[in-house]
Amino acid sequence: MTALPETLPQPSRRAWAMGLMIISSLGISFGGLVIRSIEAADVWQINFYRSIALVGMVALIMALRHGRAAMIQTRGIGRPGLLAGVMLAGAGICFLQSVTNTTVANTLFMLSAIPFFTAALARIFLGERLMPATMLTMCAAAVGILVMVSGGIGAGSLYGNIMGLLTALCFSCYTIILRRHRGIEMLPALMVSGCIIIVISLALSWGDLAIPLRDILLCFLLGGILSGLANALFIAASKHLVAAELTLFMLLEFALGPVWVWLFIAETPTRATIAGGAIVIGSVAVRAGLELIQNRKRHKRGVQPPL
Repeated sequence: MTALPETLPQPSRRAWAMGLMIISSLGISFGGLVIRSIEAADVWQINFYRSIALVGMVALIMALRHGRAAMIQTRGIGRPGLLAGVMLAGAGICFLQSVTNTTVANTLFMLSAIPFFTAALARIFLGERLMPATMLTMCAAAVGILVMVSGGIGAGSLYGNIMGLLTALCFSCYTIILRRHRGIEMLPALMVSGCIIIVISLALSWGDLAIPLRDILLCFLLGGILSGLANALFIAASKHLVAAELTLFMLLEFALGPVWVWLFIAETPTRATIAGGAIVIGSVAVRAGLELIQNRKRHKRGVQPPL
């Protein structure tokens, strides 16, 4: 369901992948709203049920895509897929530690470094160069995030801030692995990540996993629909966008998240949040628009886009 059609003209695949990333970021941006709607579950209970739903959704996608060959594809991830799963699980665990040990503003500020970490690692390990337009967009989006969190950045907890940086680093490493091994079906790496978090959550919350049915359903929505589909689209897009571009579009999640909380539960964002979010959304929209224009020109000339 996330594979790109084989008949799709090659010059349009980058634009198609950017579209997938916009949809992915739009979907996962509702995660904050869902978490705010959970009433009784603590963070490890949320992670336990969310990860169960994530593993189930990915297993369903694998079955629909590969049928009887799903198990063969799952075993085919090898060490790269296992390492990708470990990195993604590490990002999730470090993020949890960050948001519970420092301010949300500090955490978001640390996460805004993801595209820059990814660009540096991609240059070292993949030899990927950034187009000037992408670099300018990254800088503009980072400014937007800085504006969003400017009123809340403080010293916080050193541990929480370090966990925020580790979140960014782990996710950047995960993205690099996806790009380096883009010829491998990497969806099962999501199941590896989910299983790791399930085991850790069980160890930390054993005997304390009973939560209201409403909270369980919200966790399933978060893990199965939002996280599951968003990550599947991310993996599909990773085959056609350079690593830094992939993580650049993720910044939309940070900009849109406060909007949904504002619209649905009347939690009014600050002016800085609105202004910074507008900068992020605007910069990414301009980058996507430029890609569409360039794509049309390439299509007319029959030029292949850079991958």
